[in-house]
Amino acid sequence: MNAPSMTPASGYLGHLLELRRRLLHCVLAVGLLFSALIGFANPLYQFIAAPLLRHLPQHSSMIATEVITPFFTPMKLTLMLAIVLAIPYLLHQLWRFVAPGLYRHERRLVLPLVASSALLFYLGMAFAYQLVMPLLFGFITATVPEGVQMATDIASYLDFVLTLFLAFGLAFEIPVATVLLCWSGLCTPQGLARQRPYVLIGVFVIGMLLTPPDVFSQTLLAIPMWLLFELGLLVSRYARRPSGVASATRSDAAG
Repeated sequence: MNAPSMTPASGYLGHLLELRRRLLHCVLAVGLLFSALIGFANPLYQFIAAPLLRHLPQHSSMIATEVITPFFTPMKLTLMLAIVLAIPYLLHQLWRFVAPGLYRHERRLVLPLVASSALLFYLGMAFAYQLVMPLLFGFITATVPEGVQMATDIASYLDFVLTLFLAFGLAFEIPVATVLLCWSGLCTPQGLARQRPYVLIGVFVIGMLLTPPDVFSQTLLAIPMWLLFELGLLVSRYARRPSGVASATRSDAAG
């Protein structure tokens, strides 16, 4: 097996220069997307706030408790959206940086995993927006005590929603992590299946740590995580392990 090829530049300086170039490309991509979206900052926030606004009582609205909040909060949302939309390009730049140091079979393995990781992250965010947020806010607004008016600050709401998006986006990466563990030889599908009771406990603990402190959203995260773990096991059982990975694992074990 041939050794991984080196970058054209020599030594650590060449790696640092290449890293700087890739980071500049990433910053430029996010900046261009932010510039294109900044004119839609307020409509974008209204779109994000829609799941809550639909469940607020009549004549109720969200509030801003700070002077700068009505301007800063939509800008923050626009910047985060620009980063999320740039994820495929950011991952491509990461791939371009590490590809020269990978074996040929590793390159064939990384590309589909990178693409599936971005897709699953988007699916996790869509799941949170389309299903979890309407159910969660419907439950919360229905349990407001009598005599209490629900008036949510727009900045606090955005932080809450971004936490949900990040939690569900990362949770949907479980199939990729499961497949990687099995393909790398660190685990087997049968061995992971035997750990199912511990996984079930673990997903509820992770749901407790990643979501806001309410049982409803924790459960809505834990159950999909468990189902995604089962999906990863299914793919690991029936998807053929790359031959390059298998031979590399055997040679490492022999060494």
